[in-house]
Amino acid sequence: MDDIRYVSFEELQQFVVLAGEKPFRAKQINEWLWKKGVGSFEEMTNVSQILREKLSNSFSFRRAVIEVEAKSSDTTVKFGFRLFDGKMIEGVLIPAGDRVTACVSTQVGCAMHCAFCATGQMGFIRNLHFSEIFDQFILMNAKALEYYGHPISNIVYMGMGEPLLNFMNVMKSIDLLTSKEGQGLSPQRITLSTAGITEGIRKLADMDFKPGLAVSLHSADPKKRIHLMPVTEHNPLDELQDALKYYHQKTGERVTFEYLLLNGINDSQRDAEVLAAYCRAFPVKINLIEFNATDSPFQKSEPENVRRFIQFLESRNMVVNLRHSRGKDIDAACGQLIKKNM
Repeated sequence: MDDIRYVSFEELQQFVVLAGEKPFRAKQINEWLWKKGVGSFEEMTNVSQILREKLSNSFSFRRAVIEVEAKSSDTTVKFGFRLFDGKMIEGVLIPAGDRVTACVSTQVGCAMHCAFCATGQMGFIRNLHFSEIFDQFILMNAKALEYYGHPISNIVYMGMGEPLLNFMNVMKSIDLLTSKEGQGLSPQRITLSTAGITEGIRKLADMDFKPGLAVSLHSADPKKRIHLMPVTEHNPLDELQDALKYYHQKTGERVTFEYLLLNGINDSQRDAEVLAAYCRAFPVKINLIEFNATDSPFQKSEPENVRRFIQFLESRNMVVNLRHSRGKDIDAACGQLIKKNM
């Protein structure tokens, strides 16, 4: 049986009418699915028992379930979600004051093969359906309320997978999270992170994308970046720069660059100079990230290198934030938890 959430609203209306019910019942069911995020027909308490039975005989719920949960001493919590076909994905809750950020995945595995990423070592398995992305939010929101007393305030599409290679499902999930028929979140509280898929960035620009856009850059040197991120071969830095110029022109929004500092690889004065030059084309914010070691050969930058890197960028009047690694004691680097529990 198909998941009820794979069915369009028009198909749901047709089913309800054929079942002898009034068309407005479809709206009630839709609210249970996307506004209240239920995982069973029995929870639909304002729907008649007869209609619930008809629904359960015709449709299923392929809801993700939390199978692994790891709590860090810094209060970060990482989750391993088991999907209906046995595959696993990850999500993370990151609290900061009265804010709780949820990091969600968009694919099982990843085709980007970034040298420093544990997920990249897994390879690509499949795309997530928009309902599986939605499930991550619903399940983690309940945990956020339980653990922190606050609902999720921000969502980052920075988990397993490349969001722009699962474009339609990612856009549909964002629509469900932001629309009044769904969770009603502000688009400004959502950030999509990409490895730099230029075609996808241009599509976002043309649709006047409202959430924030972050690009995992990690080096503005073409030779270094293609070594760290093979995606550069088909999405070279000059084409990425053109796509980001276009994005800024169309949306008026500033892009965020995510830059993972790797000791002796991309953290020199010369690397900072190349990065600053690359950023002259459009307004950006730079998030420098402390490396969370996986079983890769890379190490995090020495404190003095980090200080010099920041100092140089700030001397060029650039907006720079240093993000310290969270959840080091719970395998919080993307893909680590899943590799240990597959």
